[in-house]
Amino acid sequence: MSVGWDRGEKEGPMPMPDFLGEKEEAGFAEFRRKIRTAEVLSAAMEHLVSQIQFNGKVSVVIQNGRVLKSGYEEGYFRQPAT
Repeated sequence: MSVGWDRGEKEGPMPMPDFLGEKEEAGFAEFRRKIRTAEVLSAAMEHLVSQIQFNGKVSVVIQNGRVLKSGYEEGYFRQPAT
């Protein structure tokens, strides 16, 4: 399933905007690929969430290529010590 704005599209890639050049198209294609394959956290963050056994939702809002805000919905559970 393609990730994009709610335009009723369910399958297939989103069309590239006409104003993007070849370099920007390649960059946007790589961005979409990384989102689809869940390559969105750095190795350090992946290690950290694994270490603390985090279960929850992480959200990031990006504006003009910069992180505007980020947050999480906590839902991680620790196993009781035995």
